[in-house]
Amino acid sequence: MSIFGKIMGAIFGSHPASAAPAGGAPAGSAPAGAAPSASAPSSAPGAAPSAAPAQTVDVAAIVDKLVAAQKEKLEWRTSIVDLMKALDIDSSLAARKDLAKELGYTGDTNDSASMNVWLHKQVMSKLAANGGKLPPEIKH
Repeated sequence: MSIFGKIMGAIFGSHPASAAPAGGAPAGSAPAGAAPSASAPSSAPGAAPSAAPAQTVDVAAIVDKLVAAQKEKLEWRTSIVDLMKALDIDSSLAARKDLAKELGYTGDTNDSASMNVWLHKQVMSKLAANGGKLPPEIKH
């Protein structure tokens, strides 16, 4: 599964309409805790698969809940590394370089600061495009 697919799966559970197959339980307990509150009504998933996403998921509520369970303070709203840590996804430089390649980053992957800013912006934009509800301060 792609790294972005893991991010989507951890936040949306296995229900996102336009993501690659996300599997039932990627990399941790996020879907178990997040899916019930993030699920659309049972009639919605098949309602309009080619239109806008069938569900809206409050990304902040899900990730904030996961962050609250962590032992360290995570600034996921501004940091791709912290977002990946909160979702229990490998946040190593190699993993972030893979994510950058997957999302079409054309900059220098050795400039990790610039790459990380770009990655965070892209991931937030893609989450919003797939039905993720983001607080105004996160939207880029």
